[in-house]
Amino acid sequence: MARAPRLAAGRARALGLPTRGTTNPNRLRRVDRWLAHAYRDLLAEAADPLVVDLGYGSSPVTTVELADRLRPLNPALRVLGLELDADRVAAGEAAADPPRLEFRRGGFELAGRRPLLLRAFNVLRQYTEEQATGAWATMTGRLAPGGVLVEGTCDEIGRRCSWVALDAAGPRTFTLSCLPGDLEAPGDLAERLPKALIHRNVPGERVHALLAELDGCWATAAAFAPFGPRARWVEAVRLLAARWPVLDDRKRWRLGEVTVPWESVRP
Repeated sequence: MARAPRLAAGRARALGLPTRGTTNPNRLRRVDRWLAHAYRDLLAEAADPLVVDLGYGSSPVTTVELADRLRPLNPALRVLGLELDADRVAAGEAAADPPRLEFRRGGFELAGRRPLLLRAFNVLRQYTEEQATGAWATMTGRLAPGGVLVEGTCDEIGRRCSWVALDAAGPRTFTLSCLPGDLEAPGDLAERLPKALIHRNVPGERVHALLAELDGCWATAAAFAPFGPRARWVEAVRLLAARWPVLDDRKRWRLGEVTVPWESVRP
């Protein structure tokens, strides 16, 4: 049986293991853009919304960008960046603007805070699938009432991404997001599936069926290639939506996105 994530040393007894720390400006712009769309009302209507960015890496830049992108929704919004590594926390504190933007040491226990929105990107790849499921439960159990966790993975420059949105009851949606011109076919996104799905991309699993279907739609949409990769992606997702319960619309497809219910890809 796989062991649960160990406790990192220190008084905070932060839960988890340090990440590689890889980060780049704008790496998480795609998920940030989706957060601002999907949870606009949730954040805008809250009196004092707290957003936590878990595992921001060696530089606080993506946490600063998250704050900049979400704050227009609510001037009272506060963002807290959490890291296990003390040096990374120190780097974050140099960019802090309390109380609007702060940095602290913490892991899956969220430093005792209860955010309305939690972003956890590229933090679970080093865990087993069982451990990642346990981390989901730990994090969602610490959300504020009505809160949401968005957990996912992306490449180093943010052109290939996927994520799962969860609330206290469990996973709700699954999203693929990409720069279509960076793909030979949508199946290329398989390498950036979240931990809960990356080992499930095999025949007989729902996520494999989704990617195979999307690849087929991409091939059928080849006639749109002269109009550019974005136009081809939009047509491919339009074809997919005739066969799968796609939740978003053409406006989101043009951004290189497609979102489906979690039940469509659940292992």
